[in-house]
Amino acid sequence: MPWAGLPKPKASSDEALKHLAEPGARCTALAVQLEALIDEDSAAYDLVVGAFRMPKGTDEEKAARTAGIQRALTAATEAPLKVMRACSGALGLVDVVGRFGNQNASSDVAVARALLSAGLSGARENVEINLGTLKDDTYVARIREESTALMQR
Repeated sequence: MPWAGLPKPKASSDEALKHLAEPGARCTALAVQLEALIDEDSAAYDLVVGAFRMPKGTDEEKAARTAGIQRALTAATEAPLKVMRACSGALGLVDVVGRFGNQNASSDVAVARALLSAGLSGARENVEINLGTLKDDTYVARIREESTALMQR
């Protein structure tokens, strides 16, 4: 029976299998979530582009455009923040999988750690670029604090 991707050798213990069952299921769920977040991030980008294309001829149009841009940038911040949360959660499972998983896959564990770290860092860059243009200082401070905490885990 596969646990966290590969079957364990015959000598595996019940303890190892127990420790891998839940992380394996969580990793699978996080992979599905990350795949969906690709589409969410693309849709958020489209919202930003659409907001910047709004008319700005009158004061009312300018106000509506500014509000639309801020809403779109918030959505464009939330999508990569969700990616950060998912990557951080998955990184928390890497050590468990490395410790109790199939030792023949130790290089896969190292690659997973590197890819998740890259995903976390890349998503943070996207969060930060959007925070720089948002006007809600309370929101910006809260998201920046969470982003920093996710990077430190």
